[in-house]
Amino acid sequence: MQANLKTAYLLTLAGYFGLFFLLLAWITWIRPPISIPRSVALIVIMGPLLLPLRGLLNGKTYTFSWAHFLALMYFTLGVGNAAEPATRILGIAEIIFSVMWFSGCVLYLRWQPRKHQE
Repeated sequence: MQANLKTAYLLTLAGYFGLFFLLLAWITWIRPPISIPRSVALIVIMGPLLLPLRGLLNGKTYTFSWAHFLALMYFTLGVGNAAEPATRILGIAEIIFSVMWFSGCVLYLRWQPRKHQE
């Protein structure tokens, strides 16, 4: 694997798993939801994160091509959380991890060798 491609792959995984564990800790321990059960919050917020896991770990180009759109959803969620004073720090961390995930996916796709069609 090329050095640039490996860097993009590691950036993607760092952002993905950083976001995964941040949200997991946030929902279960740091600031659990009051109005809904934790299990429902885990399914709604963490469920979409599980969809690209296998493809990201295996380096599937197709997964990288759609997973960066999912990162944008979590970026939007982070902006909303950063706007609220009580969750500002966690929202900023969510923004950072989602930008890492998004940037890593885009760079991975950019540096991935292309197969020529004839």
